[in-house]
Amino acid sequence: MNYLTNRSLLYIIIVIFPIFFITGYYTIELYHNDKLERNQDAQRIARIHEENWNNFIEQTVTILDMLSMSISAVQETPDKMEYLLNKGTQSDPRYAGMFLLDSSGNVINGDRSLLLETNLSKESFIQEVFRTKDIIISDKSAILVNGQKVIGIARPVLDANQNLNYIIVAYFKADYIKNLIRTTFPTEHYRITNSKNETIMEINAALNSDTKNIYTISIDRIPWEIHVSIPKSDHTKLQTMIIQFCILMVILFHSFFFVVNYFIQQKKAEKEKKQNDLQKLELIGTLAASLAHEIRNPLTGIKGLIQLLGETHTDEKDQKYFSVIGQEINRINEIVSEFLILGKPSAVKTDLIDLRDIITELIPLIDYEAKRNQHHLSIILPDDPIYIKGSKDQMKQVVLNITKNAIEAMKEKGIITIMLEVVENKAQLSISDTGQGISPKQMKRIFNPFYTSKETGTGLGLVICKRIIESNDGHIEIKSKLNKGTIVIIQLPILQNFS
Repeated sequence: MNYLTNRSLLYIIIVIFPIFFITGYYTIELYHNDKLERNQDAQRIARIHEENWNNFIEQTVTILDMLSMSISAVQETPDKMEYLLNKGTQSDPRYAGMFLLDSSGNVINGDRSLLLETNLSKESFIQEVFRTKDIIISDKSAILVNGQKVIGIARPVLDANQNLNYIIVAYFKADYIKNLIRTTFPTEHYRITNSKNETIMEINAALNSDTKNIYTISIDRIPWEIHVSIPKSDHTKLQTMIIQFCILMVILFHSFFFVVNYFIQQKKAEKEKKQNDLQKLELIGTLAASLAHEIRNPLTGIKGLIQLLGETHTDEKDQKYFSVIGQEINRINEIVSEFLILGKPSAVKTDLIDLRDIITELIPLIDYEAKRNQHHLSIILPDDPIYIKGSKDQMKQVVLNITKNAIEAMKEKGIITIMLEVVENKAQLSISDTGQGISPKQMKRIFNPFYTSKETGTGLGLVICKRIIESNDGHIEIKSKLNKGTIVIIQLPILQNFS
């Protein structure tokens, strides 16, 4: 039940919450960017329309300016003036016609047949020209005889005293311009309003009154505003993208969950294995402690009797047997002593130890064993003492066990190196050899009780070493390469007050 609860909590933390928050954030950003893009599209279209209108108005004003400069030269010849007005009309298909008015608003030149009335003085934009003597564009459309809807723009022609002599009027085709815009932007909703917010031109559909969905821009050359509808959001497309993103997140976070869960289970298995190994060791130690005296007492008696028999039976053959029996009794005693260390930690007397002294005292014994097997011993010790708290005899046993393994691992002439140093505020003792090395398969079982690759080994040496080191809050690690050698690294806490 506890396992299921922890797994469910882990699933919620690693999968549910991240997917929920990341997908929510992605959805918000997606809709925000979609709105931003739609606004930018509407703004881009509006600016294109604004630029087109500015260019067209500027072009029209230029034509009207040229006509105004030509009036003084051709005003006495109506045919020439008619020709210039027709030429201006034909310069752009958007023009419906151009006319010359006198100072009272009467049409004196141009194609009068297009006009419903030949006096335009009642037109609001002509009245505005009378008042301001400036270029004015009509704020509403008019209808010609042929049914065309047009919009007028008027330019006054003044004399030297700024008195109004003539007015040149150009009408442009509203419907033609609408068709051009509709062809260029077939799906856009578009409207132009005058300074009174009255609609002059509308394309594709009526815009709603919701200003949040409309982008508005003013035209520089005339007092008009362009209103472009912001495109509607494609919810189907956005929802598809959200679903795809959500599926991707589900796959990614479930994969991550499985990886994390795998490592957690692996760590849990390692922890359980370690606990099982400790329980085994404690069981062995408990059994050994209860049987140690019962085994050692008869062994002591047997050993004494063998010695007495050895004194009375001096035959060389008998002495050989007695020697073998004595060696086996000593081996049994040694195994029993090793069992005792594997059990629950007993009250061991600890002292302040300089690790250099441990190595120095063992040098003669280790060097003798190394030379006896034709190996070379190299010792590297620091100048300053390195103090730890522990049992001197146990630390000697650790060093002897490891050096013994190193000597036995080298079949030919080799080098044993013992180095003591301080690494990251810890005492580090390294014992390396140039032997045959340990395979990865053997490395996994190297600290298992009773596992040995030797014919006469008990499989308890390294287990005892690890037990002693860990009981002193230390750490032991073995690194090895086949046919290259092995290094055993031991780290122990330093007593800072004495370092």
